[in-house]
Amino acid sequence: MNIIPTSVIFAQSPASWAGIVIILLFVIIFLAIFAQFASLWLQCKMTNAGIGLLDLITMRFRKVNPTVIVRSMIMAVQAGLTKIFPITHSKLEAHYLAGGNVPNVIRALIAAQRAEIDLNWETAQAIDLAGRDVLDAVRTSVYPKVIDCPDPKRSAGTLDAVAGDGIQLCARGRVTVRTNLAQLIGGATEETVIARVGQGIVQAIGSTDSYKGVLENPDNISKIVLGQGLEGNTAYEIVSIDIADIDVGENIGARLQADQAEADMRVAQAKAEQLRADQTAREQEMIARIQQNRAKVVLAEAQVPKAVAEAFASGKLGLLDYYELKNVQADTSMRQSIAGAGPAGGD
Repeated sequence: MNIIPTSVIFAQSPASWAGIVIILLFVIIFLAIFAQFASLWLQCKMTNAGIGLLDLITMRFRKVNPTVIVRSMIMAVQAGLTKIFPITHSKLEAHYLAGGNVPNVIRALIAAQRAEIDLNWETAQAIDLAGRDVLDAVRTSVYPKVIDCPDPKRSAGTLDAVAGDGIQLCARGRVTVRTNLAQLIGGATEETVIARVGQGIVQAIGSTDSYKGVLENPDNISKIVLGQGLEGNTAYEIVSIDIADIDVGENIGARLQADQAEADMRVAQAKAEQLRADQTAREQEMIARIQQNRAKVVLAEAQVPKAVAEAFASGKLGLLDYYELKNVQADTSMRQSIAGAGPAGGD
């Protein structure tokens, strides 16, 4: 056996040492990368997922989580989805980069296939990218869910409606819905269904002649509302509408009549007050006219002495005539005094 002397080894050129270092670094880097992706690579090989080591490495450069893609691809292969739909790891990566939930889409497709629901890969992607939970939609298609109307999370009240006889009814409804996958994209959400059903219940109660009919047969309200086709342009199909609770409220008709009577009374009072104000103003106007006429009388009386003096001066009035005039005035004053005191004395 030939042994290379140590002096010969150290006598090698620096270029040889650089090559050895580069090879060692390459081997170390390869081993580190292989150790990082070895588990995922072995899983792909054992399940025939069709994802190679180079694909796993390039996913890192594309900022794709290899674990998510590998596990989703394995689920698709094991469930037989790749035989039905054109699912590849490239399409999974594209959906991941678009912001989609890849595992959720694969689980939804598996659930739809098991339940024999018509859902393909493109539709599932579109529903997921639209912001809807496609897995929950598939589950709701299999197991319908119940929606309270009105929504107790937003309002603790009831649906208040007034029957034809003026009695208020307070109702609560429960709507059983199933997801309509064909209209899930662009279809209205639960809020629209709750609003439409609430409107239908209120309208149905308002169209009845008496509240007694509603209390006796609440299922008639359900049939009327269900027959209105409220699920149009929504993401759900209404299975049934049930009146869970209904209570008698106030007598709205009587209250409205009382309010109308009170309003009429206030209008009459206002008119009477206006008439009283007009009469008071008329009275004050007449008092002012009386005062004005009295002033004219006083002015006229002030002319009497002047007329008497002129009569004396012209000889038209003598002294006896003057005394006779004074007697007439005194007699008139006495009669007026007696007339004014007479009634008081009689009382």
